[in-house]
Amino acid sequence: MTEGEKARLVAWNDEIRRVHDRLREALRVAREAVADGVANGDTTRELLLYCHGFCTALTSHHVGEDRHLFPAIAAEHPELADTLRYLVQDHSMISHLIQGLQSSIDQHDDPTELDRHLEGIAAIMESHFRYEERQLLKVLGELRLDEAPGDVLGPL
Repeated sequence: MTEGEKARLVAWNDEIRRVHDRLREALRVAREAVADGVANGDTTRELLLYCHGFCTALTSHHVGEDRHLFPAIAAEHPELADTLRYLVQDHSMISHLIQGLQSSIDQHDDPTELDRHLEGIAAIMESHFRYEERQLLKVLGELRLDEAPGDVLGPL
């Protein structure tokens, strides 16, 4: 194995941490924008864009994992089938919560209602990310997957 191949193998665990950190940051920014809206009693277009951008990024991340990453892990590590099934269930739950937030955005709900949705997403998302990292980082460090990182983990 060449140094470049080894670097590519090790990169998947680093890539997922970076994407998780960016999604955490996007959520923080969205929640700050909502908090400003709560303080000002204002649901502005900018606030709605922050929420929509976060939802789009998180959804893209989970779709990429479901389509590319998890099947590759399952092929090399069938013993992780239950873990992967649990993670896919989390994705479904988070998708449902995002749909609720999107409906709230479409209805132009006040910032307090938007924050309620973001708080629920934040709780599940953080639990999901921590579990995923505990269960998969070692496997990701050895994973052979010849895909573009953006396809596998969502936009970087």
